[in-house]
Amino acid sequence: MPEIAGILETVLYVDDLDRAAAFWGGPMGLTCLHADHRMRAYDVAGRGVLLLFPRGGSLHPIETPGGTIPPHDGSGPLHLALSIPADGLADWEHHLGEAGIAVEGRTVRPRGGTSLYFRDPDGHLVELATPGLWRGY
Repeated sequence: MPEIAGILETVLYVDDLDRAAAFWGGPMGLTCLHADHRMRAYDVAGRGVLLLFPRGGSLHPIETPGGTIPPHDGSGPLHLALSIPADGLADWEHHLGEAGIAVEGRTVRPRGGTSLYFRDPDGHLVELATPGLWRGY
């Protein structure tokens, strides 16, 4: 079996690219790697990339000098989880409150991890998870 080394990109489809960029680059503190009329790309702790595409904006193939990117899109409230250190949980709760972002849920996992849940401006469910959520994390 060929090896899979990890998940490189996670994609969210958004209604307003500038509004979403303000959220992910603002209170979420992600560094923008690429920005144009079609998408935004954000570094996630040097281990992955969060891509934002306008909903419905990638329904046709995209021709690039290096080849064709097939069509893609998504709808509805999607979910993504970001890993945080265990000792960062209280700081994140405070930071989210200061930014006016309501925490919708808090779950303590049997393995010991804790998850905080809140929404981005497009209604996607964002989870911040401390170690203990999954085997290996």
